[in-house]
Amino acid sequence: MMDKLEFILALAQERHFGRAADVCGVTQPTLSAGVKQLEGQMGVLLVNRGSRFQGFTPEGERVLDWARRIVGDTRTMRQEINALRHGLAGRLRIAAIPTALAMVAALTTPYRERHPNVQFTILSRTSIQVLDLLENLEIDAGITYVGNEPLGRVNAIPLYRERYRLLTAADAPLGNRGRVTWKEIAQVPLCLLTPDMQNRRIIDRLLQSAGGDARPTLESDSMILLFSHVRTGRWASVMPAKLAETLGLTDTIRAIPIVEPEAVQTIGLVVPSREPTTPLTAALVDEAKRLAPLLDEDTDTDRRGQRG
Repeated sequence: MMDKLEFILALAQERHFGRAADVCGVTQPTLSAGVKQLEGQMGVLLVNRGSRFQGFTPEGERVLDWARRIVGDTRTMRQEINALRHGLAGRLRIAAIPTALAMVAALTTPYRERHPNVQFTILSRTSIQVLDLLENLEIDAGITYVGNEPLGRVNAIPLYRERYRLLTAADAPLGNRGRVTWKEIAQVPLCLLTPDMQNRRIIDRLLQSAGGDARPTLESDSMILLFSHVRTGRWASVMPAKLAETLGLTDTIRAIPIVEPEAVQTIGLVVPSREPTTPLTAALVDEAKRLAPLLDEDTDTDRRGQRG
């Protein structure tokens, strides 16, 4: 039964019989036969078939929900028993939104110091993809916005508050200002993340509320690429303050606080809403709770400094 539930999860992940079989390490006929056997045991059709995968039936969607629960609990049980015998070990899979990638090391570094036998896989994904991967058991945790767009069935641990800066050359328009407004930024050509990113949707809403529209001269899904353009002194962008500080500013590039309004978004760790949780994930949650007060203190210090 368990291998057939794994087949269902792989189909939900890949939406393709051949790729799902590759993920499971079996042939396509083996996977197809396993799904048909599960349908026979359930007495219902689970998958709509044609020349290719066409999605799950309503009954299949319910079985998929149960498969996520059963497979997730089984993996948790195996990991917990292994941890009792050998200590915490294995691979922790985390997906983070691009604006938070620079902060991941603040979480993974102390975690590895406590648990040196744990390895990490870090993925850069949109906020929607983070939640999809989490639901389908493809990752153990995500780092994303919390409290802005619906999160679904997850537990969220706030880490820090994201505030925004205009990154621009000192000799560029607005470059000599102590602070700027969203209305003023609406008049500046910017390089921004692509519209599928929640950060871009947040910035678009702020600019629209100020009576303008985003005017990107360049779009990318990579913050590194945007930052490399800003560092030439020929481009401007809106970025989180912590990210700009982590990536490093040059003598000629300024990070100017944006006010009216001073927008704040909360970044947090999200994990499956499941009890018991895996030992690897539980240890990550503990690390996040230790780290959050330190990050939040840094944010408050930065804010007081800007006001001063």
